[in-house]
Amino acid sequence: MTVTRRSILKVGAGFLLAGASGAAYARYLEPGGTVAVTHYALTPPGWTAGLSLRIAALADLHCGSAHMPLVRIDEIVEQTHALQPDLIVLLGDYITRESRNLHGLKPQQWSRAIARLRAPLGVHAILGNHEYWDDPVVQRARHGDPFAKLALLDAGVPVLENKARQLSKDGRSFWLAGLADQLAYRLGYREGRGMMFQGLDDLPGTLAQAADGAPVILLAHEPDIFAGLPDTPGKAQVALTLAGHTHGGQVRLFGWSPYIPSEFGSRYAYGRVVEDNRSIIVSAGLGTSGPPVRFGIPPEIVLVDLG
Repeated sequence: MTVTRRSILKVGAGFLLAGASGAAYARYLEPGGTVAVTHYALTPPGWTAGLSLRIAALADLHCGSAHMPLVRIDEIVEQTHALQPDLIVLLGDYITRESRNLHGLKPQQWSRAIARLRAPLGVHAILGNHEYWDDPVVQRARHGDPFAKLALLDAGVPVLENKARQLSKDGRSFWLAGLADQLAYRLGYREGRGMMFQGLDDLPGTLAQAADGAPVILLAHEPDIFAGLPDTPGKAQVALTLAGHTHGGQVRLFGWSPYIPSEFGSRYAYGRVVEDNRSIIVSAGLGTSGPPVRFGIPPEIVLVDLG
């Protein structure tokens, strides 16, 4: 085959077109398209016999960001209801920084939309890093309740921060334990170590509240805490950890992402990870943070059937 200038130009144009199409898909179609339902079914070690539990987990809504107007939040609420979960958990990062709140959503708007969620065993929330990072008053003072927490509480959504709550279904009990955020306060950069953080999480204190032998479902915004979970007999047994924060990398090609916001790199990037017979499920989340793009990792609701 003769290579001509015209054929080279055609190939180049094809690559440009493909690149433009991919960029448009990542910017507009995938992040604002259909919300996937990712289903997991498992019976963790030590899970109570006869206890069947369906959990819907929503993470990283980033309300008001490019692809999260109020109408989309309403749609996610209805889609979650259609799954008929026994329990709904919210895994943090409800807000986005003011400069990226393109839809101008007020805390009362998105919190009331979220508060429309209903489940027999309730709706329970934890906070994420953006609730602290994007609240300048709390971030400067390094104490106090972020406005996002107050908005959720005002809307009737309970927030678990280093708290464990005992729930039961069909006469069989379990614990729902929610950690405070692990990266709440930014302390500045240190040479050779990058940005330093002060967390508010208290894992030992939280698990100490659930020491009656019933299984524990742990809610943690950042998945990194999973590496240090206790597995000593006689302590509270964490049957399952649910986390968000990573967005699955937000761009994911053949299981690889160029950036994962975790000290462990891709170890807890996305999906179910089993270590030492313990399981964590990391959600890809629903919104976007940073660049308003998704590629290869669509927004999702996580649905977990236990038992």
